[in-house]
Amino acid sequence: MKLFTLFIFICSAASTFSQTSLDTLSYLQNNKNVYGLIVEQNNQTLYKKYFNNYSSDSLLNDQSLTKSVVSILIGIAIDKGFISSVDEKIVDYFPELKADSDTRKQNITIREIMNQASGLYYEDLTHLYNYLKLPNPSNYVLQQPMITEPGSIWHYNNAASHLLSVILTKATKMSTYDFTKKMLFQPLGITHSNWMKMNDGYYDGCGLRSMRLNTEALIKIGKLILYKGKYNNKQIVSEKWIQEILNPGKKYQSYWGFPQSDYALCFYHFKYQQTNITYGMGWGGQFIVIIPSLNAVIAINQNIADANAVKQSTAFQEQVFPVIFKMLQH
Repeated sequence: MKLFTLFIFICSAASTFSQTSLDTLSYLQNNKNVYGLIVEQNNQTLYKKYFNNYSSDSLLNDQSLTKSVVSILIGIAIDKGFISSVDEKIVDYFPELKADSDTRKQNITIREIMNQASGLYYEDLTHLYNYLKLPNPSNYVLQQPMITEPGSIWHYNNAASHLLSVILTKATKMSTYDFTKKMLFQPLGITHSNWMKMNDGYYDGCGLRSMRLNTEALIKIGKLILYKGKYNNKQIVSEKWIQEILNPGKKYQSYWGFPQSDYALCFYHFKYQQTNITYGMGWGGQFIVIIPSLNAVIAINQNIADANAVKQSTAFQEQVFPVIFKMLQH
């Protein structure tokens, strides 16, 4: 009984430390751009707070975290036999590529799209709205001249990433959103969500129009990865796919995110104080951070407006994350 009481005291002290450390952090005080922040460790909530009149009922724009969710969906589709593997060639889903004069397009794999290394046309990030106005963005991307050899160079590519949603729809004979609700959201107990379509009629696979969830849903997705594809002792996605996400065979150096980050299969990887960390990231500082060795998950939602988006992402990396990491080591 005394040991149990001591355990409760230690947990309470750690929770108090976490609340105090984060509540006094200047970046989180009176900052109109922060919407929700949750920290969990050992399946316990250390910190959960919504800001600026947002709440657990608020659907927040997750931007390119959409890609990370699509990655999990690809894994589930492989588990269920809808897709043979990520090394399957996309020509199987876009047979029109067989008639393209550039035969390199016939050799692009799902993995290369997920690695941002397909070599396909990528939209100019300064003219994203032009891309969004296209009546058939997926078809447009496939018709454009190749930029590089497939698999050779990493270049962040929303236009190509959207093709993953098209592939999921064609493979499963379900819309990406319906497949997600049945195979991922319902098992996770996520009942509150929204997802926008691109002009080609497919749900956005890259995050330009985006999936919308609350911050607590992001934590559940992070925990699914942390606990090897299980949630409430039910295997939702195979441990094999989770290991692929956490330890991909081939990674590419990223020019986004935390310093010295690598990218593969729609997730980023870096080492912080000798600790391996995997994370998903969206424009404006949307993050799902998984720290396996500390048994911890972090999720944050922030404003997506372009004016402060880069500053917010950097502030999380440089000001908020170090405080949380220290807290997790107590």
